[in-house]
Amino acid sequence: MADLLVLLPLSILGLIGGFLAGLLGIGGGMVLVPFITYILGTQGVAPELAIKMAIATSMATIVFTSLSSVRAHHQHGAVRWDLVKRLAPGIVLGGLLASLGIFALLKGSYLGLFFGLFIGYSALRMFRKPNGKAMRQMPGTAGLVAAGGVIGCLSGLVGAGGAFISVPFMTWCSVPMHNAVATSSALGFPIAVTNVIGFMVAGLHLQGLPPHSLGYIWLPGLAAIATCSVLTAPLGARAAHRLPVAQLKKIFGAILLCLAVYMLYKSLAALSG
Repeated sequence: MADLLVLLPLSILGLIGGFLAGLLGIGGGMVLVPFITYILGTQGVAPELAIKMAIATSMATIVFTSLSSVRAHHQHGAVRWDLVKRLAPGIVLGGLLASLGIFALLKGSYLGLFFGLFIGYSALRMFRKPNGKAMRQMPGTAGLVAAGGVIGCLSGLVGAGGAFISVPFMTWCSVPMHNAVATSSALGFPIAVTNVIGFMVAGLHLQGLPPHSLGYIWLPGLAAIATCSVLTAPLGARAAHRLPVAQLKKIFGAILLCLAVYMLYKSLAALSG
């Protein structure tokens, strides 16, 4: 019965996260991490470790949601595969730096603070109107490798697919919004795969892991969320071409602000304790 009580909310999270991944290109991590942190806490996992495992498990789900949502975006011809190929090398380097280096060295509470501030900032951005003015063209190879490195590294530290960095960057460089969201979904795959490998290797010899864990990855959470998210990610991607996404972003921004406050509270409590 206890297993069912854990798997049910995880499955609901998967359905919601998958839809948001397709609709807004966010990979679902912004919603998943606070709830997975809470669920792991109910299973007796220490707060410091729970935050890290939530970030890593959220990132692992993006491997599946990105494949599912990008297929729907590709059918609309919206993915800029030329940009995916040019950004991917930097993403791999940045992801390895985050998952094998910075992530393993930082305390979970500091990562939680960073996550809370990051999603709080991301939430506030959702209330801003885009100015519609592209500032410049895409940089050359070196610039795209550097941009990919920043996207891959920051994504690994917060367990997200990188859309809140890659979408503004691409639109700033004259890429239309629908193309930017679709391309961000495709970038989620190399971001996720690289960081997941690092999370598994970095956490192999950790003490205090819950049952059925592979490094920092919590396999029951991954299985429940990924199975459900792949069902709704294509629905979200199709809805992105039909629904008033600007209005939906404001609603989602309000939810993110609440989650940011929760993560900041939990992280500060862990530090003071």
